[in-house]
Amino acid sequence: MAAKKEWLLGWEARLLVILTAILVVFGLASVYAASSAMVEGGRALGSTRALDQLIGAAVGGLLLLVASRVNLDRVREVAWPIVLVTLILLVVLLLPFTQSVAPRINGARRWINLGVSIQVSEIAKLAVVIWTAMLCAKKGTEVKRLSKGLLPVLVVVAPISALILLEPDLSTAVVIGFLAMLVLFAAGARIGHFILLGMVALPLVWSQIEGAQYRLLRMTTFLDPGADRLRDSYQIDQSLIGLGTGQLFGVGFGEGQQKLGFLPYPYSDFIFSTIGEEWGFLGVAFLILCFSAYVFLALRLARGAAGPFRQLLGVGLAAMIGTDAFLHMGVGTGIVPTTGLVLPFISYGRSGLIIALIATGLLVNLGTRRRRIAA
Repeated sequence: MAAKKEWLLGWEARLLVILTAILVVFGLASVYAASSAMVEGGRALGSTRALDQLIGAAVGGLLLLVASRVNLDRVREVAWPIVLVTLILLVVLLLPFTQSVAPRINGARRWINLGVSIQVSEIAKLAVVIWTAMLCAKKGTEVKRLSKGLLPVLVVVAPISALILLEPDLSTAVVIGFLAMLVLFAAGARIGHFILLGMVALPLVWSQIEGAQYRLLRMTTFLDPGADRLRDSYQIDQSLIGLGTGQLFGVGFGEGQQKLGFLPYPYSDFIFSTIGEEWGFLGVAFLILCFSAYVFLALRLARGAAGPFRQLLGVGLAAMIGTDAFLHMGVGTGIVPTTGLVLPFISYGRSGLIIALIATGLLVNLGTRRRRIAA
């Protein structure tokens, strides 16, 4: 008698799927509201942006299902090919003769157009998490040794971060390095190695900040927000005005005023501020609770996973979503310097949305049990 597989989801995985669906739907509504007042070519962009995001959600949803059922041992086996493809794409992105497929947009080359526009740095986040989890699981307790733990990770992750830095995109380059180090730390690497790395990395990061005027202005604005309210601190001021205007219940869905040319990129980089204005403190609290619950559930799934690779993968994926989310919200409230990181599941951008949904699928996979039943 033939047998078939039955897929059983634990309560953490089920709740994670529900929570993700809520965030995606809320994101679609927020993107529509944030871009509804924008006009291009004589037509409003709200419906267009929302449709683009809906397509990304549909594609990402299908890939979530695939990721939730794929054999994670196969994922571990293809960790190297995933990283190599990512490196190739990052190199292609920066070559001088590839501008036809990788044009410079807003002063940076971050997207490759291969029929659809792909933000390679979003793929790099997922690739680095998978690869680092694979390497640390393979090394086992040897990650405590500098030559077996930190150095091999740096040999691969440092070039990826460097290529992303050349786009230029300092914030994502730093986040990718942070994700790799967090997975390495969870695997048992020595704290002294990270202190040594920090002593080397901090001067390098600061040199990159000093080397670009806009980065230096972001840092000085963060340290002294009131220095130049009409220029350097304008974005943060407008963000805080929007959050303050929302008060407890918000001004109403689609009724925000900061998106009318005052707040830059209200549908992506500063969508948190747009939500705070239109949904008020309750909307802000809702997002904080949702992302806190997401990270909590992801870490529970990681803790209950079988084997070091699955556990480290879960930790890395939880950090990937949580870091972007809380840094984005920190920028909107002025707690951290402006980074340009988007809010997972919420901000406009199909690449980021699809990668976040794939990450969710892999987390759901950690909480899925399979059993064979008679057909």
